[in-house]
Amino acid sequence: MSFLLYALIFILGCSIGSFLNVLIVRIPKDESVVFPASHCVHCKTPLKPWHNIPLFSWIFLRGRCAFCGKPISVQYPLVELMGGIIFLAVFVKMGFTLPAVGIAVAFLLLLTLSVIDFYYKMVPDSLNLSALTLAVISAYSLPMLIEQFVNALIFAGAFSLLRFYLSYAIKKEAMGEADIMIAATMGALLGVELTLAAIFLSALLALPAMLLLRDETEESKQLPFIPFLAMATWIVYMFDTQVHAYIGALYG
Repeated sequence: MSFLLYALIFILGCSIGSFLNVLIVRIPKDESVVFPASHCVHCKTPLKPWHNIPLFSWIFLRGRCAFCGKPISVQYPLVELMGGIIFLAVFVKMGFTLPAVGIAVAFLLLLTLSVIDFYYKMVPDSLNLSALTLAVISAYSLPMLIEQFVNALIFAGAFSLLRFYLSYAIKKEAMGEADIMIAATMGALLGVELTLAAIFLSALLALPAMLLLRDETEESKQLPFIPFLAMATWIVYMFDTQVHAYIGALYG
């Protein structure tokens, strides 16, 4: 692909990232993601078109609302930038194909779920099911689609059983239905072997945060785990060849 096409894909990813910010802000509040139009969260003034250019508007406005001067969260340009990077990286890896579109959007939805879980400790079913559906159907052939569907079922079932056993052992809810759907999405995107590697990696990524929270109150100890699952899924997906090689060398 030419540099121009790479640039267009990156811009498209940033633009989708801009819409993801709308989802992140409005869905937890049960607000429409269409109406009203984009506006300042502080003064509620509708934004002009040039205030809504991904990345650049935040830079040109120096991170402040053009109307009331209140700070604009750095979340906005970061999500837009990550949207562009994720979109571009998937297309570089997979080529300009229809399944690449579905997988890229699935990862963007995982990003959205991660930010919402981080801020609100909630996981909207609408986004979770959308990510799972895209992960399953983004296939090059019918046999591949069936394999991805079966892998999703394997991890949905495994996490469901784990949920029942852990809940019984500790006498309280061990994990939510959202975690089961995330596991199914991971299975569809990565396959069995790589999903197991991603789950292990997510635990390693979460360990420092868990250690930092060990002296906190019971409520503040509730660590959102979906960001770590999503991050591990992304890392393993992008370096799947190296992970396969490492597992093969480890177990012969």
